[in-house]
Amino acid sequence: NCEAASVAIVALLDKRERRKVELEADYVGFQCPNEFVVGYGLDFDEEYRTLPYIGVLKPECYAHKL
Repeated sequence: NCEAASVAIVALLDKRERRKVELEADYVGFQCPNEFVVGYGLDFDEEYRTLPYIGVLKPECYAHKL
């Protein structure tokens, strides 16, 4: 039998303001503001991914690229 006994939704970052469908994660690491975050694997234009932390990217860093 290969069926899962249970399924849970896990989110490291939860941006509630950006949701198009209401969904509650079972486990959330951090509530996140509606800002562009980078680091720890999250990138913008192939940059900032290798930062050893998660931070908010200032709008002036990406406004000209959108």
